[in-house]
Amino acid sequence: MTQFPQLNGFRGAPGLVRLVGHRGARGVMPENTLEGFEFTVKSGVVALEFDVVLTQDAVPVVTHNHHLLNAATRGADGKWLQGAELKVSELPLAQLQSYDVGGLDGRTVYGQRFPDQVFMSNVRVPTLGDLLDMALTPQGADMLFLLEMKSDPETAHTPEVTERLVSEVVKAVRTRGLEQRTVLHSFDWNLLEVCGRIAPDMPRSFLTIMPKNADDPGEDSSKSVAPDFAKLGMPVPQAVVEAGGQMWCPHYLDVTPEVVAQAHALGLLVSTWTVNEVDDMHRMIDAAVDGIVTDYPGRAQRVLLERGLVWNEDVARMVAE
Repeated sequence: MTQFPQLNGFRGAPGLVRLVGHRGARGVMPENTLEGFEFTVKSGVVALEFDVVLTQDAVPVVTHNHHLLNAATRGADGKWLQGAELKVSELPLAQLQSYDVGGLDGRTVYGQRFPDQVFMSNVRVPTLGDLLDMALTPQGADMLFLLEMKSDPETAHTPEVTERLVSEVVKAVRTRGLEQRTVLHSFDWNLLEVCGRIAPDMPRSFLTIMPKNADDPGEDSSKSVAPDFAKLGMPVPQAVVEAGGQMWCPHYLDVTPEVVAQAHALGLLVSTWTVNEVDDMHRMIDAAVDGIVTDYPGRAQRVLLERGLVWNEDVARMVAE
């Protein structure tokens, strides 16, 4: 793994547990927005996990679901979208960016999940290029990207669709010279195989959630594009290694000290998602994960500091002083 320097920013150590801002800092800021990412980086959490899909005109954009979530999207009239949710792949970029994604409708199930999220206006779905450009500014000099590519279950087994998604994402990263700050990340192991062929210079992170765990309300399920874990014929960490992965990102309910130790023995890094409750953060720390992906990076910072731990080397120096 030494040929991938970006992995050092996701590697834990004694006294050090990495924090990764999930969709920026979804618990307190509008998710997958430049405003949310800027807030997260200013808070000292420079590793960002986010989601990318393609628009109708093949522009990679940063948004989680394959459809715009009505609970998080307003039209030009300021009203929440209603009816059938609009599919991102059927919208040209200009139309997609006419919608406001700066707040949540608190009357909805999804909105009620994040009551502390600020409400903003005139916030747009960013392109991947917009976010990557932040890394080229002084403020973004330390940014790292855990870049999740979302496979649409309707087209996940269409090779040309997968090739186009990976190719457009890799092109955006390479155009800016950010290969050594990017980890390619997906639930779709077939897509990650394509990544290995198109971008062997970038490490791959394999996301998993076991079928027994429920999907989160308001979010697209990844289960139909994931492998059939019952048919792997080996433990999941071993399967990740066999598939050429450098990082394993299991759902937090699937994490135990034993599986983390197994993954580490195989040379894998382990970052777990999405860890939002304090008790679960403590459990992940006790399991010796390398990193915690969270909607609440500030909450996780407090947990680490209270335990005498830090999330990056700069904090370690400040604490030592």
